[in-house]
Amino acid sequence: MENTLHLPGIKPQRISTPRLSMYVLTSGPADGTPVLFVHGNASSSTFWEETMLALPDEFRAIAPDLRGYGDTDDEIVDATRGVQDWVDDLLALKETLGITKYHVAGHSLGGAVLWGLIPADAENILSATFVAPGSPYGFGGTKDVDGTPTYGDFAGSGGGLVNPEMVKRMTAGDRSSDDPSSPRNVMNALYWKPPFRAAREEALLSSMLSEKMGADRYPGDSVPSSNWPGVGPGVKGPINAISPKYVGDTVTRFLAAAPKPPILWVWGADDQIVSDTSLSEIGYLGKIGAVPGWPGDEVHPPQPMISQTRAVLEKYAAAGGQFREVRFEDTAHTPYIEHPEKFMEEFSKHLSANTK
Repeated sequence: MENTLHLPGIKPQRISTPRLSMYVLTSGPADGTPVLFVHGNASSSTFWEETMLALPDEFRAIAPDLRGYGDTDDEIVDATRGVQDWVDDLLALKETLGITKYHVAGHSLGGAVLWGLIPADAENILSATFVAPGSPYGFGGTKDVDGTPTYGDFAGSGGGLVNPEMVKRMTAGDRSSDDPSSPRNVMNALYWKPPFRAAREEALLSSMLSEKMGADRYPGDSVPSSNWPGVGPGVKGPINAISPKYVGDTVTRFLAAAPKPPILWVWGADDQIVSDTSLSEIGYLGKIGAVPGWPGDEVHPPQPMISQTRAVLEKYAAAGGQFREVRFEDTAHTPYIEHPEKFMEEFSKHLSANTK
């Protein structure tokens, strides 16, 4: 039987902000130090529930469904603003809740949002935790640690590169396991390292399937390109929003953030989504022969996502900030679900050391 209920101790509520009505999960004392949790793509706030409940007693957990996901209002993501729609939504939520100082944690796409949130609200962020974050230069379409675009039109990034069979099955709400592209099989193959299976698999699958679907939503629209692989980013939806075409000067603004909140970066050694050899990135798929016509390493190499993140965080430290990198062995894309005790040890230490 499908389990769609939240865990005991998790309070769901709908909060209307000046931008949209958001579905938000909370736990912990109302007067606790706030910790804002930002979920990833093809998921929702549900993914954070165990982590929320494991926080030390002095913290209050707040986990919204982002625009385009879960039970938050079905509003279109304007990809031409990069991650700014989500940043503005989170700032509006924070203001509505009367939050000033807070910690923030972002996973995957949620980590990509943090690259924009930190410079927008640095003076109020006590600490930031990046968990398997998207590269600060966006997803796809860059070829070196400095985020140099592969082409001027950013071909190799955007919504046109999402597996169409998976899109079809997500749109249909498919809960089967009869095809490698079924949402259940994608989750169990890529979100964590097999043979791990999450205890709340049905609830997490429901969370995955709650993403808003369509050409204006997920995966988003696309445009044809004369450059390999023949498609470039469109202007709507979450996957276009994290194209390097629209990331713009995010890295410059992140490095200039003042003050600079301390950062914890946690990632899995066996991650196949955010990786220097990502099975979700067209450059690597071309290199291993999974996509025909690959023009070679000089033109379109695999995007070095981990190396890009490390290089930017090292620049952040050189500019006066601080970060700590923790690599989890035998772990894929979701360390806080795969190894919750180990994750909470690192996370709780980071929160406690930076709560004023």
